[in-house]
Amino acid sequence: MTTCVVVRKNNEVAIASDSLVTFGDTRLSHAYEANEKIFQVGDSFVTLAGTAAHFPVMRKLLTEMQAAGECKLGSREEVFETYTAVHNILKDKYFLNTKEDEDDPYESSQITSLIANPYGIFGVYSYREVFSFERFWGIGSGRNFALGAMYAVYEKISSAREIALVGAEAGAEFDKSSSGPFRIFSFPMH
Repeated sequence: MTTCVVVRKNNEVAIASDSLVTFGDTRLSHAYEANEKIFQVGDSFVTLAGTAAHFPVMRKLLTEMQAAGECKLGSREEVFETYTAVHNILKDKYFLNTKEDEDDPYESSQITSLIANPYGIFGVYSYREVFSFERFWGIGSGRNFALGAMYAVYEKISSAREIALVGAEAGAEFDKSSSGPFRIFSFPMH
């Protein structure tokens, strides 16, 4: 899968990801394709974990919504509203399979996403649960390694960018489905 992280510290926000794509037992490294797991939508940077099919769909969908003024990602409530609209479009236009388990409380969007922008860092999960993080978070198969590493250095390193790199590197070091090179974007908060 992947290792993707977001960090917020000292009025700085950072988002980072690895660049490995996997298909079952097959690895498609950055040497064979420029695997960009972070894309920009307005003043937000978005990354995803899960099937590779999500990336072109979400990049196109969020970019089109941004152009129409319908993609707002500046607060927890705006992210929720935008991803709820995304869910409906994914079902109607892209034929999203919304079923995970028989006793699901809601239809699943099948998406786990992180968002970083000058207003904060957010996580979105498959039932459109939105979290606004104060320090850091990670998604993907390498997230547990990334979270542990970022926890260990958060009080020792002052740069959100450097903490994000530590998280992405830890994910790639120990998760078989994550690998460098790493993409990192950082910027000041409003």
